[in-house]
Amino acid sequence: MTRLLLAALLAAGPSLAAAAETVKNPESFTEITISDADSMDPAWAYDTASDMAILNIYETLFMFDGASTEKLVPLLATKVPSHANGLISADGRVYTIPIRNGVRFQDGTPMTPDDVRYSIIRFMLYDRDAGPSSLLLQPLLGYTSTRDDKGRIKPRCYQDAARAVRVRGNDLILTLPKPFAPLLTILAMWAPVVSRKWAAGHGAWDGSGKTWEKFNNPEKQSSPFFERANGTGPFRLQRWDRRTMEIVLSRNERYWRKPARLARVIVKGINEFSTRKLMLAAGDADSIFADASQYDQVRGLPGVQITTGLPTVELNPVVFFTYHVNPIANPNIRSAELDGRGIPPDFFADPDVRKGFAYAFDYQGYIRDVMRGMGLQSTGCVPSSLPGHNPNQRTYTFDLKKSEEHFRKAMGGQVWKKGFEFTLAYNSGNVERETVAQILKRYVESLNPKFRVDVRPIEWPEFLDDYISSKLPIFIMAWQADYPDPHNFAFPLLDSQGSYPVAQKFADPRIDKLIDSAITETEMSRRKKLYYKIQELEYEDVPHLLIVDPVVFRTQRDWVRGWVNNPVLPDAPYGSYYYPVYKAAPVKKG
Repeated sequence: MTRLLLAALLAAGPSLAAAAETVKNPESFTEITISDADSMDPAWAYDTASDMAILNIYETLFMFDGASTEKLVPLLATKVPSHANGLISADGRVYTIPIRNGVRFQDGTPMTPDDVRYSIIRFMLYDRDAGPSSLLLQPLLGYTSTRDDKGRIKPRCYQDAARAVRVRGNDLILTLPKPFAPLLTILAMWAPVVSRKWAAGHGAWDGSGKTWEKFNNPEKQSSPFFERANGTGPFRLQRWDRRTMEIVLSRNERYWRKPARLARVIVKGINEFSTRKLMLAAGDADSIFADASQYDQVRGLPGVQITTGLPTVELNPVVFFTYHVNPIANPNIRSAELDGRGIPPDFFADPDVRKGFAYAFDYQGYIRDVMRGMGLQSTGCVPSSLPGHNPNQRTYTFDLKKSEEHFRKAMGGQVWKKGFEFTLAYNSGNVERETVAQILKRYVESLNPKFRVDVRPIEWPEFLDDYISSKLPIFIMAWQADYPDPHNFAFPLLDSQGSYPVAQKFADPRIDKLIDSAITETEMSRRKKLYYKIQELEYEDVPHLLIVDPVVFRTQRDWVRGWVNNPVLPDAPYGSYYYPVYKAAPVKKG
């Protein structure tokens, strides 16, 4: 199929320039990315490909105002709470949120405050492994998981949730155990409203305190929301074809605001950059994913607009070490022994192993040659766009002599003597992450002929499954902010209950304590000092390799109008909130 598509596009070569003067498919928008979604369930999804679709199908109480990462405007709420308007209590613990009337779900049923309450409680109690539930559990209940460290459900979770999230008339009342500064920005991203009636009618949790435990940490595809949707947003889920990695959204004609100008949105994953580029040039794609290594290949294409220097609220890519790899039916660790033909499950629990890898990466070369200079080396988990970033934090440098010193000390000298072999994984189609993997492989293997690293691409859904189940010894991913606050980097990347550490089996009680202190501190100058201490411990522990604090660019046809870059939105600047987007003929110059 790919060969036929390429042949057709190449045959059409002479007409590509003409495409710049005509708007193709004016009511349809095609976004070509590299990843398929993982789930359409708002309580499960925790990847940008899924969340981008969910953003357009479902709605939250508030949304960010255009490109702002700070100002919120009402969406399913009618007001944004503040101390000034009296909707946040003086002690910062009680939020009153008036809910909008006249909103209907896509199946025609009216949305009620009870649906909002149900959605928030379901989001918390669903709590799948390495999922997003902690984002609301922490501020609303005061703990980050519904299960203890042995996987047993904690008592009174439902009662705590029912007490924290209540309805009074047409208002949603949230009562926090203690102040939590970024709560409203979390609600703007992580409280999509679903229909309680639709959910119960399709076999999901019915909202009862007697049955919630049956739906805690479920299998992904057991949810009726997995590949079906019923939101209040501007687009409906028309089709999701996981075989072809294609999502089709159609306009919600009963949308409570003015209907979207686009009748259809197609989001399709294509790993081959050459195919993405040809589709863009032919006008068959309106926007494509292109990373820094591909910048020169898209620059100057007729009818294509490149927007550069876009800010990010992300760390990408990041190399993560799994301290205790799940050995069950796991070929990624080969023999599961330190015998030269594999690695033991606790291989990366040794700090000298991690530091051996940390010194074996050419950070500056990667930024210069792969990123085309679009960024600076990361100095810690807090990016330069946020308070708490420490530009003077110690960092690892490319130093093969130091790398060898640590490998020689690792596991009492046995690593250097016996060698190792394992799989280093990245998600298929991501050239930047593949390059990171190949750089590590090249320099690590150059130190000792007994060192062998097998670099392997994995399709996104399978990659996520393996990551969640701790089957990847090293994996390369990224962190894009769930909300714009330093806590949203420190917690998911370093706290023992955070998304990545849970999968890595990493924990440092000193860091946990500092993170807890930082989120309850309201004075920013004191918060900054706490994040500085957190990042110093991060450097000592080296649970991951932070490579670049990037800026990015967007590639789209010059007939695209209405797109706004907000770095907080999922997959920004590649994915989109499509409601304001439309297409119009470009203005001719001269």
